[in-house]
Amino acid sequence: MLSWMAWTWPTAAIFIVLFSAIGTLIAIEIKHPGGAERKGVLGLVTTRGDRLFLTCLGGSFIFLAWLGLMGEPLWWPLGLAMCWGTFCFWKV
Repeated sequence: MLSWMAWTWPTAAIFIVLFSAIGTLIAIEIKHPGGAERKGVLGLVTTRGDRLFLTCLGGSFIFLAWLGLMGEPLWWPLGLAMCWGTFCFWKV
């Protein structure tokens, strides 16, 4: 039934982490409504969902740039993407 896509453990892990992050944001929004708007270092007024989007978008660009410029292994861009995500949720 799902043979149209190459479902591997890394592919499944990406989707599990993404949907878990969205579910966590939903639970936080139910408990503390309002989105926790704030103005960060980029000068944007962002909510938690905006920061998750910026984290995912930036992380995908980090991985694509690394693959295009350096190739494998992908442990270094993983660390960079995690640092970017921490920065986004902390300062943006």
